[in-house]
Amino acid sequence: MTSSEGVSPDVWHVHGERVIYDNEWVTVGLADISQPSGERFEHHTVTLPAAAMTVVLDDDGRNVLLSWRHRFVPDLWNWELPGGLLDDGESPAETAAREVEEETGYRPRTVEHLVTFEPMAGTVRSAHHVFLARGAERVADPTELNEGTFRWVPLADVPDLIATGKVGNSGALVGLLHVLALSGPTAASRAE
Repeated sequence: MTSSEGVSPDVWHVHGERVIYDNEWVTVGLADISQPSGERFEHHTVTLPAAAMTVVLDDDGRNVLLSWRHRFVPDLWNWELPGGLLDDGESPAETAAREVEEETGYRPRTVEHLVTFEPMAGTVRSAHHVFLARGAERVADPTELNEGTFRWVPLADVPDLIATGKVGNSGALVGLLHVLALSGPTAASRAE
C-alpha cells in the first residue's frame, strides 16, 4: 500500500499473527510483517498483562514510599514503586490504588494518572500505567507479604538512587523521573 491509499509507507504492516505459546502470564506469537523497505518476514511478539504502579508521596511531598526488594529473574536488588497487574474489569486507577493498599497498608488520598508507556515497544506489548498519589493514610497491615520492605525515602535522595543503579525497573524509573523532571517541585504542593 502507498500513502495515496491512506497508509503511511513508513509503517510496519502486520499481515497476520499466530500464537505459539499462551498462559495467564505471557503470550508469545509470530507476526507476519512487512517493513517499510518491503522486506517481509516473521517477527516474535510477546504480550504481557497490563500493569499499574504509583509514586506515593507523603502529605508533605518530601518522601516517597518505595520497596527494597529482590527480583530473581535478573537477580536484581532495587527500589520499586507499589504496583501490579490489572484484574479483569478493573481500571488502571483502581489497580493503582488497590495495589498501594495491599502492598503497603496505606490508602492513597488521591490517585492521578501521570503517563502510560510500553517498556519494550520493539517486541513486547505490556501497557504500564503510572500514577501519582499525594498523601496516604495508614489503614491496615499489608496483605501482600512478598513485595519487599517498604520505607518512606526522601524524594531528595531519589536522583542519587537512580544514578547509582538502585532503581532498576522501568515503572519506577519512569514514575520517579516524571515526578522529578516533569511534575517539578509543585507536584507535592498542588491541592486537589
